[in-house]
Amino acid sequence: MLVVKANNIIEASYQLSLNEQRLILAAISCIPKGEEVTDNTGYCITRESFIELGINPKTASREIREACDRLFNRVITITTEAGTFKTRWVQDIMKYNSDWALANPEFIQEVTGSDPYAEDYILAAIRFSKSVLPFISNLSSNFTQYFLQDIAGVSSGYSIRFYELMMQFKSTGYRKIRLDDLRNMLDLNDKYPLTADLKRRVIDTAIDELNEKSPIKITYKLLKTGRKFTHLELKFKEKNKEKGQLKCPDTIDMFEEPKNNFLKLSNAQLDMFSSKLADLPEIQGMANVGEEMASFKARLRSMLQDPEKQKTLLPYLKKLGFK
Repeated sequence: MLVVKANNIIEASYQLSLNEQRLILAAISCIPKGEEVTDNTGYCITRESFIELGINPKTASREIREACDRLFNRVITITTEAGTFKTRWVQDIMKYNSDWALANPEFIQEVTGSDPYAEDYILAAIRFSKSVLPFISNLSSNFTQYFLQDIAGVSSGYSIRFYELMMQFKSTGYRKIRLDDLRNMLDLNDKYPLTADLKRRVIDTAIDELNEKSPIKITYKLLKTGRKFTHLELKFKEKNKEKGQLKCPDTIDMFEEPKNNFLKLSNAQLDMFSSKLADLPEIQGMANVGEEMASFKARLRSMLQDPEKQKTLLPYLKKLGFK
């Protein structure tokens, strides 16, 4: 099942427990792609869908009920070009009990494919808030997508957030985040003010688990500005690259850093390609929240002149026809 979110949601400020995130993701994966959706539609989460995400079958029904109770009161702060607004994730949550399921077995099986006769049956239906829905449906640009199974089995909510933040830059395999922005996105408030605590309780927790359970391999560095740690640098690549796989010499691996092939571009080429790159949907995900297009193009132009930063843009230069 595919999860698709606008980048505004990926970088939004919110705090959800692991099971609350599972509810959200399971519901998003049910949203039909390319079809008109409204806030009148409820998206179903079954006991089976929770078990597929790594929940113990013996506790799945209880954990769905508890997560539903908490999720109703959760808020999210989203930044757009117009400004920042706070809203609820959902407008209502319906928890169908086993008696109702047994009285309507045909409906249950047809709509959800689940077994209404299962012990401790539970079915939850979520209606997303009207403000959130545009950021999780009918997206044509500036969005991130990944398979729900990629994060099945993780036991930390931080792991899911980190995975999404990296999938936003999947095509480059590189992301650099200000630590202040990371704290805001995770809605940490005053938690872990010391970088050492942030590293141990948040960053290491997420990276170690993702290295073990997700489809990607991650390395990271904490970077300093002066004497203070200010940024987190993430590098990642797919695990399942077959060893010894033969590639055409002209093939560019999106996760592989090119070696010793810095391209010296003329001023005219810098102007042209920075403008063309800025129009690519996969590159637009690199724009900072609220960044003007002129500023973004200027930053891309600067990256094209930097031997290290140019590496992340090289595959897209080839895509645009540079030879």
